[in-house]
Amino acid sequence: MFAVITGATKGIGRALTRRFAAEGFDLAVCARNKMELQQLKNDLEQHFPTIRVLYIATDMGNKTEVLTFAEMVNKECPTIDVLINNAGLFLTNPILREPDGLLEQMMAINLYGPYHLTRALLPKMTNQKSGHIFNICSVASLIGFEDCVSYTASKHALYGFSKALRQELKTFSIKVTSVLPGAVYTASWESSDVNSGRIMAPEDIAEAVYGCYRLSERTVVEDIVLRPMLGDL
Repeated sequence: MFAVITGATKGIGRALTRRFAAEGFDLAVCARNKMELQQLKNDLEQHFPTIRVLYIATDMGNKTEVLTFAEMVNKECPTIDVLINNAGLFLTNPILREPDGLLEQMMAINLYGPYHLTRALLPKMTNQKSGHIFNICSVASLIGFEDCVSYTASKHALYGFSKALRQELKTFSIKVTSVLPGAVYTASWESSDVNSGRIMAPEDIAEAVYGCYRLSERTVVEDIVLRPMLGDL
């Protein structure tokens, strides 16, 4: 079994790699930093010596690099059992102080990257008539947040992509799940003044994703919304 995970070296992505590795999945992963990917591979293979870890350094905002990663996956992975579009960019600023080009950058990483990767891997998944795609969206896919115009727009778009994909792929027995977490304690929150104890752990998101994956073939969880207990982040 192979799981393909983007943005795999940090935060939710890293928690996902460990969760699926613990269940014996071989992994095809990507992130921007090659050294961090090699460190991840070494760590996973040390703790889970029976699995295989493939990687290519990939900027998910660069279509050429995304398609190169997809080519490796299609060549090296006999099946694609799980695809998790996790890589994303989160930056905040009032709209009048957003740097020019931020919306385009957000859309490239948060929407176009998942679109191009999914589209490139779908022929193998539709031929095998199985698989589960998880798109890591956000509660910002549902509601607007102050100082997050570009991020909110890109995550709304990813959620729309995910919902349409679900409709298109159900006849191929391919599941599609939108994951919509609130604040998760990752690098994006490390410099904030919010108490880390109020923010969700990446491992909780990974556990929810794996729980959805392991359901029977006749059941799909279409949306997972996860929030910190106070529900304000």
